[in-house]
Amino acid sequence: MSAKELKEKLTWEFPEAHKNKNICNEAVMAFAEDYKDFLNKCKTEREFVTYAKKYLDDFGYKSILDITDKNNANLLPGEKYFFVNRNKSLVMCTIGKKSINEGLRISVSHVDSPRLDLKPCPVTEDTKIAYFKTHYYGGIRKYQWVTIPLALHGIVFKADGTSVDVNIGEDLTDPVFYITDLLPHLGQEQNERKLKDGIKGEELKAIGATIPFLDEDDSEEIKDAVKLNLLRLLNEKYGFTEKDFVTAELSLVPAQAARDVGLDRSLVGSYGQDDRVCAYGAFRAELETKNPEFTTLTVFADKEEIGSYGPTGMSSDFMLNFIKDLTVLMHGDLNTVLRNSNALSTDVNAAFDPIFPSVYDKQNSCFINKGCVLTKYTGARGKSGSNDASAELMSMVTRIFDANDVSWQVGALGAVDVGGGGTVALYIARFDINVVDLGVPILAMHAPFELAAKYDIYSLYQAVFAFYK
Repeated sequence: MSAKELKEKLTWEFPEAHKNKNICNEAVMAFAEDYKDFLNKCKTEREFVTYAKKYLDDFGYKSILDITDKNNANLLPGEKYFFVNRNKSLVMCTIGKKSINEGLRISVSHVDSPRLDLKPCPVTEDTKIAYFKTHYYGGIRKYQWVTIPLALHGIVFKADGTSVDVNIGEDLTDPVFYITDLLPHLGQEQNERKLKDGIKGEELKAIGATIPFLDEDDSEEIKDAVKLNLLRLLNEKYGFTEKDFVTAELSLVPAQAARDVGLDRSLVGSYGQDDRVCAYGAFRAELETKNPEFTTLTVFADKEEIGSYGPTGMSSDFMLNFIKDLTVLMHGDLNTVLRNSNALSTDVNAAFDPIFPSVYDKQNSCFINKGCVLTKYTGARGKSGSNDASAELMSMVTRIFDANDVSWQVGALGAVDVGGGGTVALYIARFDINVVDLGVPILAMHAPFELAAKYDIYSLYQAVFAFYK
């Protein structure tokens, strides 16, 4: 056997996804257009749940809470059920042909993203400028969030208990908000700061107004008149007062629409692709799954960016409780169901960036345009905090992908001891469920405008659909 023949037989490189003859370019581009529309409508976890709920009736989903006689329930293959958890996380499922005791096929994504949350008492005035004071949510590079247009999203509960949704800055006729930075001419002292402190947390204050409230009947000058004017404008538009900020969830997010990047339009640029890129692919796969062999479970969780804590995050038992309910309804045994289940923790990975090669192990990195990426382990410093998927699960999943012509690759989250990160995989594994991370390679992860390749986005959707099928 020649060296060339031996090389062809023994060596392997992951092919580029656009060379996959079973992927239709027109389908990829159409999927990307729908995905961009989704990104523009879903910049918070609440907005994702609102978006998803609009599809539930059309695709025949029924609330699992509406089943009152659990002991005599008869769930049939192909039926679809859902559960909305506090309007910030969501569980969907499609009943399979096999007994639930043979296990579930699970996908878990998170639908929160790094952002700037308004503090409980956010409105302040300094030198005739009214500001919103913020506290950053998740791992951001603070200097990236200044001098860009910002939009205000969220919900406010008023004194009478009613709520109002807030969205300012997305329509082209809306005003936007803005965090200033020093001009280069006066930035010499700031330039001496370390990059991580180039902008400090308490400097992330967004301009809300600059004109004072004027009342000709008042003989004395009003204190903090610009702040008062800002509060007046909010009250006129939404009907809430300064006290109501305490009972609100309001966030500043980039006021930018998703766009094609590159003259070949091969990339999608947008805020929040970590992790809504995986959430959208899993959502579409779940909707389109008809009569699976195994019952599917598609979970969209909150709070991953700050440790998955709270009742809407994966450190809580909301997914387990849904599985318990499902097991009772399908007359199964919970321990058997969990033990036999297999899951994808659908979360992104860092694509190799040739501008900064030193922080990657190129041979073990994922690349844009090579398909979705399996991440066997995450963590840091000796795989600390990692799930580390088994060889058996890696074998099962990759065989499913290969049998369905899915473009996939493997990747590690950077070079050893350079950094690291985590996903919700370890929170799934704690229920005695086999789990591996599957995601999309992202350039400039956690930036206000992240990049993902359209072929990789589509491959993730194909992968989850094949896993369910």
